[in-house]
Amino acid sequence: MNLPNKLTIFRIILIPFLLIFILFDFIPLDLQTRRYIATAIFIIASITDAIDGHIARKYNLITNFGKFMDPLADKLLVTSTMIALISMEDAVVPLESWVVIIIIAREFFMTGFRTIAVEKNVVIAAGKSGKLKTIFQMLMIICLLLNINNTFFICISYILIFISVVLTIYSLLEYILKNKNVLKD
Repeated sequence: MNLPNKLTIFRIILIPFLLIFILFDFIPLDLQTRRYIATAIFIIASITDAIDGHIARKYNLITNFGKFMDPLADKLLVTSTMIALISMEDAVVPLESWVVIIIIAREFFMTGFRTIAVEKNVVIAAGKSGKLKTIFQMLMIICLLLNINNTFFICISYILIFISVVLTIYSLLEYILKNKNVLKD
């Protein structure tokens, strides 16, 4: 197993630890400390995403395992964290469930869309808008996890939520329009 794949597995292993610090209060730390730890875990996991892709492309270490597991690890990291954020009762900026539904629905749609494309021997590579969407979603999650109660962070959090939703919808439409031939029978 090559390094990029090990980093992908490491990212998946970090997810339960991240969720434990967000969701469970049996850890003998105050809530804000647990959030800081969860934020650090999320940042580390997000960085491994960038590193494993860079290494895989630079050293031609792209594998079928990586093609499947890397995007799955990203989806698990982002969606599970957003679902956990919905339950934060003391959130300074609450993450509304409709935002998470839009983001998860897009991911389900793209998975189905890519499955149809594979059957037609069409590869739908990640585009710039999809990568940008992921970056803004990760920045949004970091701000929401930090849960800092000041005007700057509150404004930035709302802006990041808005941009994440817009990019989620835009990237979906872009993929569909660029690959509309996949949907033709």
